[in-house]
Amino acid sequence: MNIAIGSDHAALEAKTEIAKFLKLAGHTVVDEGTYTSESTDYPDYAAQVSRALQKGSVDRGILICGTGIGMSIAANRFSGVRAALCFTKDLAILSREHNDANVLCLGARTQSIESMKHIIEPWLVTEWEGDRHARRLQKIESNPGGQHAD
Repeated sequence: MNIAIGSDHAALEAKTEIAKFLKLAGHTVVDEGTYTSESTDYPDYAAQVSRALQKGSVDRGILICGTGIGMSIAANRFSGVRAALCFTKDLAILSREHNDANVLCLGARTQSIESMKHIIEPWLVTEWEGDRHARRLQKIESNPGGQHAD
């Protein structure tokens, strides 16, 4: 699988270790930055990974910042991106089965690198169930501006 990965400065070490982990598992990893521990802005890296998904140059994305919250908010601003902040293996599985999440967000200050690996593994292999969930995703995709008819 082709996977784009990005982080801010708070998660540089975690991103580096997760990229190695993914490569050892046989995945192709596209590192979208950051490459330095100097202070950076997480929306820049969320945009890089999200654009790679939109272009179809990668199959999935992984974003890591201090908590994962900022990355998930920023990535979900991009059409076609379904970013899920997951703290457990079960949440990762459900994000794939029910929401067809194509970006996994993690928090370097809230999770260990080992726990991230245990979350990533099932997230990568879990398939989307479709069926009743397809209707819900269609509603999200057809309403990108967040406007609801009253």
